[in-house]
Amino acid sequence: MQSLLGIAVKLSHLLSKFGTAALGFVSGAVSAIWTFPAVLGSAIIIAWGAESAQFLISQGLALAILAWLQTLPEFAVEAVIAWEAGKNPANIHLMTANFTGSLRLLVGLGWPMIYVTAAIFHRRRYRRSLGHINLEDEHAVEVSSLLPPIAYFFFIYFKGTLEWYDSLILIGIYAAYLVFLNKIPPQSEEKLEDMERVPRFILSQRRAVRNSIIVMLFVAGGVILYFVAHPFLDSMLALAIGIGISQFVFVQWVSPFLSEFPEKVSAFYWARRVDTASMALMNMVSSNINQWTMLVAMLPIVYAFSRGQIEPIVFDEHQQLEIILTMAQSLLGLLLLANMRFSWYEATILFSLWAIQFVFSGLEKPLGPDVHSNQFTLWIAQVFKVSVRQTEILASRVKWIVTLIYFFWVGFELLMVMLKRRSLAAFTTIPKLVREHW
Repeated sequence: MQSLLGIAVKLSHLLSKFGTAALGFVSGAVSAIWTFPAVLGSAIIIAWGAESAQFLISQGLALAILAWLQTLPEFAVEAVIAWEAGKNPANIHLMTANFTGSLRLLVGLGWPMIYVTAAIFHRRRYRRSLGHINLEDEHAVEVSSLLPPIAYFFFIYFKGTLEWYDSLILIGIYAAYLVFLNKIPPQSEEKLEDMERVPRFILSQRRAVRNSIIVMLFVAGGVILYFVAHPFLDSMLALAIGIGISQFVFVQWVSPFLSEFPEKVSAFYWARRVDTASMALMNMVSSNINQWTMLVAMLPIVYAFSRGQIEPIVFDEHQQLEIILTMAQSLLGLLLLANMRFSWYEATILFSLWAIQFVFSGLEKPLGPDVHSNQFTLWIAQVFKVSVRQTEILASRVKWIVTLIYFFWVGFELLMVMLKRRSLAAFTTIPKLVREHW
């Protein structure tokens, strides 16, 4: 009798757990039907406005401002996450998830995909392979401007907190970048006939009509984001619970992928023309810079307003691992571009390392109480006849290993520089640009 009662209790517990998961999945799926397309749509609308507006401002700022405007959806989602974390500090880890995932997607997936796109169309046009993408002298500004925010992030990492004064310093770094960029305008500008169909149509209109359309696109995209950002986050979290995936992992990869999708489309459009592949790459680099600076700088500000007082954002051990992994990847990316070219083997290894840590992200132990273990982890443990705990520990160790590989590669690149086998042309070109344009 006692055993039957025990079985009944366990069965009741399982049904309750399954019912909660099923309810979460249905709720998240229903919301996702309209929130996911809405975020994607707002991002596309803002991207059209941004690509059109770049012809109305100094070309020296065009790529930087285009990159910032195209990632407005990413900023909106991150702001909602920071606001919710202020109400419930247990969700602080989701802030880290979003910005680290976004940055790693840009370098680990975005940069290699630009090379692949350029290589495919280069072979079609010239009937030979593309060894590397050459950068122009003025691109040294974007490449070298990656260094200050990454260097400052070492200070943030070692103190383990993100505070109000960090925001001021990061904003200052970005402002200095814009000022410097404006002084040294690019020599190769995108022509109207080279643009995508919608921006080309907008810019072909009379001045008053053109400007009105651009303003309306920004307003429409902004209004959609204002109303959809919070439901979008809620639907992601509900879907994660329903599917049995860590909310951290879901926010880390799904959110930035959707919000940055139009930016990647624009970059790939430039890359397929081969001649402007370097411009496509710099569009991504500009996004890296504004996310290392402005996106992160926004977090303590929104968090403080939500809390009603100034408080530091404290990173736990898992968040610090995510941050140092992201820093290592971006630092390596900076050094690879420092010789003013991006080669096929560099793109291949960047993508491979990103893919490894991406897969193992889905095996880590979830941080929140809603999901005990990822469904993917349970399946892997069952297939390979190992414990779930062992699988989760392995996933965390693999991330550390990937981080160490990044840093070892950074050390190797610096050794090659010391042996004069590799140049840091991006940094040596800066004084020349200053003399020419200041």
